[in-house]
Amino acid sequence: MSSQPHTVLPWIVRRTRLPLLSLRCVDCLSESATTGEGRFRVNANGNLLDVWLLVRCVSCGRTNKLTVHERAPVRSFDPAELDGYHANDPELVASTLLDPLLARRNRFTLDWTAAWRLATPSAWRDEAWPVRVEVVFDDPVPVRPERLIAQGLGLSRNEVLRRIKCDTPLRRRTNASFTFTVLPRSGRSCG
Repeated sequence: MSSQPHTVLPWIVRRTRLPLLSLRCVDCLSESATTGEGRFRVNANGNLLDVWLLVRCVSCGRTNKLTVHERAPVRSFDPAELDGYHANDPELVASTLLDPLLARRNRFTLDWTAAWRLATPSAWRDEAWPVRVEVVFDDPVPVRPERLIAQGLGLSRNEVLRRIKCDTPLRRRTNASFTFTVLPRSGRSCG
């Protein structure tokens, strides 16, 4: 690595929509479901509440319930959170769906295909070499750094492996922020 100062560029991974759920439908045996507009169902039984997130099969339209809270005392809820469940707050739908504990408890995985985009600064190639890039995730989108970098730079994955120095393994999925350095093509000076 060069001891010269790097140009630091921000890249941001953002979701464009909520991801689909890989969840088997009991009617049509399809593997894909969606939250659609995002709705909760709250049911009271005395002083206990059940809260479900409603999902719909993409193929047949059957509605299924994902358990968010089961037989929880009313007093254990934050009033703002309970109001969010009743109002079907979109931010609460998103945070609930992206909660890994909900996925584990209800046995589904998230399918992020076509549900995110990479925001990169335009026209940075005239900057001094090497260039340092900080990748920040707004949502927990699991991607391989190697593929993300190839997409963002318009390089082949082999060229990424040759020209990139990264602080995280390139071939292992991550959804945590990381940084990498783009080295110049051979024959181009680093300054």
